[in-house]
Amino acid sequence: MEICNTDYTILIVDDVEANVLLLNILLSKAGYKTLCAHNGKEALEIIEKQMPDLVLLDIMMPVMDGHEVAAKLREMPNTFELPIIFLSALNSPDDIVKGFKYGAADYVSKPFNKDELLIRVRHQLILISAKRTIETQKEELHKTIEARDKLYSVIAHDLRSPIGSIRMVMNALSLNVPKEHLDEDMYELMMMGNRLAEESFVLLDNLLKWTKSQTGRLNTVFQDHVDVLSLIKGEIELSEVVAELKKITIILEGRTSAKARIDQDMIKTVLRNLMSNAIKFSKQGSEVRVIITENIANVEISVIDKGEGISKENQEKLFNAATHFTSFGTENEEGSGLGLLLCKEFVARNGGNIWFKSELKKGSTFSFDIPIQR
Repeated sequence: MEICNTDYTILIVDDVEANVLLLNILLSKAGYKTLCAHNGKEALEIIEKQMPDLVLLDIMMPVMDGHEVAAKLREMPNTFELPIIFLSALNSPDDIVKGFKYGAADYVSKPFNKDELLIRVRHQLILISAKRTIETQKEELHKTIEARDKLYSVIAHDLRSPIGSIRMVMNALSLNVPKEHLDEDMYELMMMGNRLAEESFVLLDNLLKWTKSQTGRLNTVFQDHVDVLSLIKGEIELSEVVAELKKITIILEGRTSAKARIDQDMIKTVLRNLMSNAIKFSKQGSEVRVIITENIANVEISVIDKGEGISKENQEKLFNAATHFTSFGTENEEGSGLGLLLCKEFVARNGGNIWFKSELKKGSTFSFDIPIQR
C-alpha cells in the first residue's frame, strides 16, 4: 500500500536534544512533518493542540516518563488509538513487555538503525492509512444504506395508500361484474389487473415492514387474549379473493378456542404471505389447506399446497437474507423474496417457530406456532 509521507505528522519526544535533532533530520528527509517535545508533559500539551499521526516516545525522561505519557494517552478517547513507538535504551524483555502493556504499537531499542526505524515508522503509518480508508468506506456505506432504506420506506409508504385503493376497486369489480357481461378478453384483463394490484400491494406492504424492521423502527405491539381462530378465518377470507382468480379453493381444517398474546398485525402478515405463496405456486383449480393443531403450549398453523414444490438446492436459500431467493409462480406471478424473511422474523418476535417441508412437483407445507396465553 502506497502512502504519501508528507501527509503524516510525527511527534518526537525525548529529553536529549541531540536525539531530538537527529530524529527530526532523519524523518524530515524522509518527507514527514515533525513536532518535537523534550518531556512527557510538553508532549501531552502538543498532542492536545496538534494531533500527530504517530508518536516516537522515549521512556526515561524527567517530569513525566514515557510509560506515564502512554497511560495518559490511552485514558483519553481522542488519543486512545494514537500509535506509539517506544524508542529507548531499556531493551530487556521485561522492559519491552512493559512498553506493550502501556499500549505501544512497536518498540525500537537505542542505539537504533535508521533504516530499521524508518521501516517501522512507515509500517505503522500504512496501518493508519488502511484503517482510515476502512473507516471512510464504512461511513460511506452506512450513509448509502440509510439513504436506500429511507428511499424504500418513502416509496412503500407513499404508494401503499393509492395501490391499496386500486386493489379494493379491482377486488370489487372482479367479485361484482358478472363474466357474461364482458367479452372474454376484457374479463381476462380485469382478472389480470386484480392479480397485479394484489401482488403490488403485498410487495409494498412487505417492503415497508422490512425496511422498518432493518432500521429498527418496527415495534412489536402485543395484544392480550387474541382469538386465534377468528384471526385465521379473517385472513383466509381476504386470501380467497386472490385464490378465486386461479379457481383455487382454500380449506380450513381443525379448530381452536385458544387465545394468544401476539402482535396481530405481524401474525396476519405471516398468514397472508404463507397463503399468498401457496396460491402463487399452486395450479388452476387446486386446493390450499390451512390446518390448525392445538397442544398444551402452542397453536400450530400449517399452510399446505400441492403445487410446484421447492428443490433441495433452493430449500437451503429460504429464510436466508444473504441468498434472497425468489421465483415465479405457476402463472408468472412475481415475488420479492421478502415475504418469508418477514415471516421468520415476525414469528420469532411473537415467541414462535417456523419451518417447512417441500418436495419438487408435489407441493409444500409451511408451518408455524405461537404460544397459547393462559
